[in-house]
Order: sequence, then structure tokens, then C-alpha cells
Amino acid sequence: MFMLRNVTKYLFGDTSKEAIVEIPQGQLYLVRPLSPKGYSELIFKDAAATIRRTGQEYQYQLVIQRAYEEGEEELLAEEDGEDGAAEALSADKDEKTFLLDQGLHFRSEIREGGEAVFAWRDLSGDPGDLYEFVCDRSVQPGEVGTFEMVAIKCQYERKFRKPQESATERDLQQFNFTDQTIPSASPAAKAVDSPPPKPKAVEDSIAKQTKKDMSSRSSKPRASDKEVVPTKAPPSLSIPTASEILAQERAELHLFDFPSGSFMLQDRSVTATVSEIGKWQYWLQVSGSDKEWLGQPIISDINPVFNFEYLSFIFNHYTADGSAYSWLLRFQDQGTEERFQEGLMRALWEQLNEMKWTKTTDDDRQYVLDAFQDLTMEDAEDEAKEGEEEEVVEESEDTQRTEDYDTDESADDVVAKPDDGDINSQLAVGYKHDRSFVVRGSKIGVFKHTPNNNLEFSTNISKVETPGGKLFCPKKVMLHAEDTDMILQNENNPNSLYRMDLEYGKVVDEWKVHDDITVKNFLPEKKYAQMTGEQTFLGLSHNALYRIDPRLSGKKMVDSDLKQYTSKTAFSTAATTEKGYIAVASEKGEIRMFDKLGLRAKTSLPALGDPIIGLDVAADGHWVLATCRTYILLIDAMQKEGKNEGKLGFEKAFAKDSKPQPRRLTLKPSHVAQFQYETKAPLSFTPARFNTGVDNKETSIITATGPFIVTWNMKKVLAGKADPYTIKRYEEEVKADDFKYGSDKNVIVALPNEVNMVAKQSFKKPTRESIAATPRASARLRRSEVVNSPY
Repeated sequence: MFMLRNVTKYLFGDTSKEAIVEIPQGQLYLVRPLSPKGYSELIFKDAAATIRRTGQEYQYQLVIQRAYEEGEEELLAEEDGEDGAAEALSADKDEKTFLLDQGLHFRSEIREGGEAVFAWRDLSGDPGDLYEFVCDRSVQPGEVGTFEMVAIKCQYERKFRKPQESATERDLQQFNFTDQTIPSASPAAKAVDSPPPKPKAVEDSIAKQTKKDMSSRSSKPRASDKEVVPTKAPPSLSIPTASEILAQERAELHLFDFPSGSFMLQDRSVTATVSEIGKWQYWLQVSGSDKEWLGQPIISDINPVFNFEYLSFIFNHYTADGSAYSWLLRFQDQGTEERFQEGLMRALWEQLNEMKWTKTTDDDRQYVLDAFQDLTMEDAEDEAKEGEEEEVVEESEDTQRTEDYDTDESADDVVAKPDDGDINSQLAVGYKHDRSFVVRGSKIGVFKHTPNNNLEFSTNISKVETPGGKLFCPKKVMLHAEDTDMILQNENNPNSLYRMDLEYGKVVDEWKVHDDITVKNFLPEKKYAQMTGEQTFLGLSHNALYRIDPRLSGKKMVDSDLKQYTSKTAFSTAATTEKGYIAVASEKGEIRMFDKLGLRAKTSLPALGDPIIGLDVAADGHWVLATCRTYILLIDAMQKEGKNEGKLGFEKAFAKDSKPQPRRLTLKPSHVAQFQYETKAPLSFTPARFNTGVDNKETSIITATGPFIVTWNMKKVLAGKADPYTIKRYEEEVKADDFKYGSDKNVIVALPNEVNMVAKQSFKKPTRESIAATPRASARLRRSEVVNSPY
């Protein structure tokens, strides 16, 4: 009860957000149990329920908004054409709005099997008519309880015209209609025999419903799940001796249950302790009154997520055999969670950086804490209104595929896994011409993008050799000079780069960059420079950033454009904007922003501690995307206040007390646990990228881990939606992935022995089924089905 009242106080307190609380997925029905018009009607098959403020004080709306599938909204718009009447009706077609009033008799019910339903009167319909919002099974009981509590308090404010903080439990009781039965939206479905018992207080009702839901999921499985055993907590490790206690708080403990796909209550009162156990070694211990629940080292793999809206902390726990579990601690109030967060983040940061947390500035510490909170970006209000897409369409049988390049037409079957000993390792997507290039050992395969968004094998470059005839396997490749050249790096010659003429398919030049400064990475002068004849490009060593000009005689480094550091900067990767601004990341996790080469960085962002392995920047410089092994950082580089308001961090330095708030993108801990449960491999992201195109706005982010490709919807990320990413699973590990140039609808994927292009609409929301789904085997395929091209 205390928890729910504090959660709603937190939600109502943030007046900057129009939406107060949301159920992200469900179905809306109009049910007419007494009407001859028909029993029920499905209004929206995929929708979100939101409670939002209006322009008038003490007035709130319940809004049910339709969610479109990929491309559906555009298709309907084309069918409507210029029809003004259709335009006028579009709001009602896509959105149903209800003033939250006591007359609605708004209530919820959690049915046997865990299905949560909200119901309210249709005041404009016949007697007995109801609207019912049936929540998706991914919606947690706690979310249902919070949503109902917010609705009740909104009704209180409307009736009494005063803030909900002044309401007593007796005041709220008059808005409790749980004694009224909710008929099933489908007449064939078995209705609940009796309504939930009427409680003494609304909060108690919600708690009982949640408890009933949890017990029904664990003790009354469906017939199809009779053989499924609920997830049990593994034995706890022995507790090491602590030299210092960093945090110790009371909480409620839940464990993610794989069969039911929900968090199950394990202990109503545990003590969570963060302690130092050695030099830069830290330990998390969760203890109950009669048992030790779990203990583990604090490392980045725990994937911590703090959500202050639900007063929760979710994290992963790994056992000695590699099994992964997902745990949730729920705190009694925000202050308790903040104290625990401070201690845990201090331990994690010190473990990664091997430096005392207290030696950093207050602003840097806040930057780290913000990165691990589940927050909404400031740009969400404007950008999220542009509409969203649901990327859940099943992949059709004629999915975009490559064709086998083998010219021997006599063989009806083709072995899809060649025995050349090599695997695909890198992918370069053409900007100027519709080509993709895949590196496989010392060979490069060339694929043409067809007008119907397929990949068609074009040719293969069978030997990558130095001008002296020495075979090598490119470590990194980059398209250059209007996609006519490819720049390659030989791991055995770190001071030089090679130019391949793609028309002839051979290396024609070796460029010695410098005798002492190595090439750790290289990148275009500007984001879309490869579409032009620009000859220069940028190079990166462990402590230097410089320009390379192949037209120079002798060494190719431009000495006047060298920025070298004497300290151990440990640079790892870099990226440029359309104007040529430069972002440079390090193995320590730092990010520097430059407006020009050779000068000091305008902005330097503190390290979270994890090495940054990939970096991308939006064309206009507004967003910076940094990839670490287990998470991705999305950073808003636009300054929102102060004398430099409206300027990018590349152009003017951020004030010390107003560094950008990072958004940490990662998979939900429960999904991480399911991924590892399925693959037996830890999370390891490939470098994340935005979709690209000179006139295209960044709308999507793509990366991969193991056999899964993951794409984030930028609008959902900025709006703080609960389901911002979709996934696609393959049979083998994804080696490289990128969007087709000029679109976010198609993704090019390189597997160890296959290359293909897939529609993003074939990606699915992460569920137990989509994560566990075993893709079609491809060890031996008919010629018409081949998607690989061994070179």
C-alpha cells in the first residue's frame, strides 16, 4: 500500500509530462452483453492505454490509442487519398478518449491464468455496454495496480476539485467498483465465476489481485504447461568477508520465472547489501530472515536497471555453470532506492575504473547515475508525437534472399556451409551504388541490391594481396571515393593501409601513414564523404587523432592536422557528422567531441568504465551512439540551457553542471537471462548504428548479440516506452549487420556462412516465444532457397 501511494505521488508530481501512466500493449473491445447488436466488437487489435492531463485543472483523460503495424498507417493514408471526411474522422479511428469520471465505474480484474482487464461504462451506448481493455500478458501485475490507482485519484480530483495528496483511504473507497463483474470480451471464453472480494481499501484490493495473479500463475498452470516447472532460485554462494559496507537497505525480492514470463515474489522482506571485499572487488548479497537468497560479484554483466517509477532495481545473476537469472528488488520509497543506487553504482564504477568514486566530481557522478536510470529523453514530447510503428509482422516465405553464385547449374542441392575454413567477418554497405561487400578470410564477396530489396550475388574477389603479392585477411575495410575504392587494414602491418580498386578487384596501393604512429582505426572525413570524390580521411591511434592524405608523397599523415595526447587516452573508435565534427571514444569509456581536427576537444564526457567498442553520430550531430559490450549509450549533444543553448557539444563546451543526460539502451534483464538461457553465451553487442541517408532522419538503431539482431525505434526510446526494441533470431551468430543505405526498412545481415537482406517488419517483439524460436535449419538447402554465397 505504502509503495503504491508513493509511486502515484511520484507520477503525479512530474507535471512536465502530459502522460501520467501507460499500459503499452493490449486490445480494446466494446462489449454489449444485453444488446441485440452483437455480443462484442474488437475496436483496436493492438493499442496502448494512457492516462493523461488535459488543459484544465483536476481534469484527466483515459486515452486508448491504436498502434499500427509497419507500413499500415502509410497504406491506409494512401487509400484515403485526399478525402477530407476521412481526415476528419482519423482522430476517432485511431484514438478513443474518455473523461475520467466516477460515472464510468472504472475497475480492473486479474483473471485466472493471469489475464488483466480494465473495464468502464460506455456512457453513450445501451444499458450494460462496456469498454474493455485486455492487457497483453507481458504487462506486470504491478503496472495494472499502479494504473488503476492513478485512475482512482484522477476521479477524486475531478469530483472534489483538490489535489489527490489530500485523499484518505475512505475518500478513495467510493471510486472502487471491483464488486461489479466484468463480462468476458468473448462469449466463448469462460467468465470469472465471482468478482474479487471487496477490500477494506483500494490499495489492499490491488495487492490482493496481484497476489492472486502470482499464485494462479505458479499453482494453476494451463493444461499445455503441466510439465513446466517454475524457475527456482539457485543456491547462494558463501559470503566473503567485507571490509566496508557501501549500502544496506530493506526490499522485496522477486525472481523472473521463465515459463510464465513474469517476476514471482520470493520474499517480502530481504536485506540487500553492497560491500567491498578486496582491492577493486565488490559483492552484492541478498539475505532473508531464514536464508541467503543470492550473492555475486558486482561487475558490468549484472546489467543493472533502476526504475524510480516502480521503485525497482532489476539485475542479472550468473551461477558458476553459466546459467543466468533475473532478479528484482522493490523498495519501499524513492529515498531508499536512491541510497542503494548510490552504493551499487559506486561499487560498479570503482570496479571498472579502479579509482575511488569520491575522487570524481559531483557532476560526473550524477552523469554516471543518470545513465543507469530508466528515464525519458527531453525531446520525447515533440518527436514521439510524429507516430510510431509496430514491427511485428511475420516474415513471409518469399523473404529477401541472396542467390547462390555457383555457376554449376547441374547440382540441384548446394551445401550452404563451405569447408574453406573461413567465415564471414565484416560488412561494408555502399552509399553511392547499391552494393554490399562481405569480407570472408582473404576473400571479399560483392552483392547487388535489387529493386525489390533482395541481395543478388555479383562477383567475388578471390585473393586480397598486398602489391607485393602477400595474401592477407583484412582487419577493417571502408568504402571510399564514391564507392570506387576500398581501404583495407592488414593486422600485421599496423603503420600502413591499402587501397583496393574495386573495378579491377585488386590492391593497387600501399599507404605508409607514419613510422611511429600506428593506425588503430580509420573513418571518413565526413559522415557521407564516401559518396564524393574526397580523398582525405581520418586515422586514430591509441593516443592520437590525425588526417591522412593519400596524395602526399612518402608518409601520408598530415602533420599539421595531428592531435596527440601524452596521457594514456586509449582511444578505440571514432565517428564524424555531415559537417565533419568528430566524436572520439576510448577503452575507458570516455567520449570527446571536436569541431576541428588538431584542436582541443570542445566537450569531454566522463567514463562509465566499460570500453566503448563502436561509435556512430547522427548526421546533424544531435545524437551520439556509443556501444559497450552489454549496453549502448544514446547521448543528446544539443545544449538545452545556458549561454550556449541551441549549440552542439561539438561547437561549444557544455557547462560543468549541465552535461548531457545519457540514455542507456540495453535489453531488459529478463530478456538477457532468456537470451543466455537459450544460447549459453553472454551478451555481446556488435557496434550499433543509426539508419543512414543524406535526406533521411535517424529513426532506428541496429545492433546484434549472438544469434539475435536487435533494432530500437528512436521515437519509442525518446518517449520512454516500455517496448522500444524488436528482435530477429538466426540459427548462427550474427557477424555483422547494417541498414541498407537510405532506408530503415531493410537490414543486411552477415552470418558466418550466409548473407541476406531482411525486411525490418519481420522483427518481433521480444517474448518467450520469439526468443526461444529455433530458426529454420540451413545446413543443406535447395538451390532456390540458398541465402549464402561462399567466395
